[in-house]
Amino acid sequence: MRFHILVIALFCCGSAESRKVRGISSSYKRFYREKKSFLCIDGSKLIPFEQVNDDYCDCADGSDEPGTSACPRGRFYCTNLGFRPHYIPSSRVNDGICDCCDASDEYNSHVRCQNTCWNLGQRERAFVEGQMRTLDEGLRLKQQLIEEGVLLWREKQAQLRELQQVAEDLQIKLEEHRRKKHEADRFKEQTLRALKGEDSGKSFLLFISHTIAPDEVKAEVVPVHGEERRLSDDEAGVRCFSVFFLFQVLVLCYVPGVSNSFWFRAVSNTLFFSFSLSDLQKKLDIDYGTDWEFLFLNGQCYKLTVYEYLYTLCPFSHITQKSTAGTEVSLGVWGMWAEPAKNRYNQMIYENGEPCWQGGSRSTTVTLTCGTETALRSVKEPSKCQYIMDFQTPVACQPVLKQRGVHSEL
Repeated sequence: MRFHILVIALFCCGSAESRKVRGISSSYKRFYREKKSFLCIDGSKLIPFEQVNDDYCDCADGSDEPGTSACPRGRFYCTNLGFRPHYIPSSRVNDGICDCCDASDEYNSHVRCQNTCWNLGQRERAFVEGQMRTLDEGLRLKQQLIEEGVLLWREKQAQLRELQQVAEDLQIKLEEHRRKKHEADRFKEQTLRALKGEDSGKSFLLFISHTIAPDEVKAEVVPVHGEERRLSDDEAGVRCFSVFFLFQVLVLCYVPGVSNSFWFRAVSNTLFFSFSLSDLQKKLDIDYGTDWEFLFLNGQCYKLTVYEYLYTLCPFSHITQKSTAGTEVSLGVWGMWAEPAKNRYNQMIYENGEPCWQGGSRSTTVTLTCGTETALRSVKEPSKCQYIMDFQTPVACQPVLKQRGVHSEL
């Protein structure tokens, strides 16, 4: 007899403890332990526990009716074992439409819902596994690109130092040639003034004998003759047999058509290296990521055709849009990283493009996403003259925590 009483007591306690309250998550079960009374979760009211899920709203926050549609502010929890759990408004409970994949929201409805959670979960898990494989491969490629970026950075730094040295050497040479040209011009001017004298022949010879010796003229003429321009006998029209003819060569070498050619080459070479130095310095001043992983994108361009337009993205440079009619417009030039809160290198801003007819200028925001290939994936224009692009590249891959929210239990 005593044994039977004990079994009955255990059964009753187990039944009371195991009574399931519909529509709540495991984290809220502590509020719904069966007892004589129930305190609304917002603390506003104490009601008998029997009134929980009785299809009548007693609590202002709707917490007494998680499993019915009685309270306008209520929420029903879909357990969705095998897939993603989520909440739905309690007004959708028993409304004849299956909202939970486990059909728990239509427990007292005329419709017969199928439990599709396992199939949905399988699809979700396959998708996540594919994403993780892509991430793993992307991270592997990213590491490879980081290593290449470090080498490329060092190479660019070496080029910068070399260009700086060449530019300095050219500047020194240019100053030296400028000094020599100034001296030659002064010599020519003095010579011409001497030739304008009454006894030009005697005055000239006297001037030559007192001004410059034949060996000095040769020393002045030969470098100019050989370095500035290789004049043939036909081009020069003279032969260097005497001091007089050497003087003629000296004068001919400094007439505008000849002298300017060397001067132009000297100046243009200096400017070329100066511009190259400035361009390289400007490129190296760009933020290419913590490990220079984005450096390989500089100098590359990626294209995508969307309807009648061809879009070209040249990272860290510019973006263009070209129509089938051949008209090309600028959608912006490199501005900065957008620096969102989670990842500084997630978005690029290109600004100051072609003027827009509504005012302002065209601009583009490029969002970088993880992928095993580097390619321009999509282009949209959500508002007039404001473009957004999806640009996929391995260097955008970031290590993440394991995917949560998909039940793997049977």
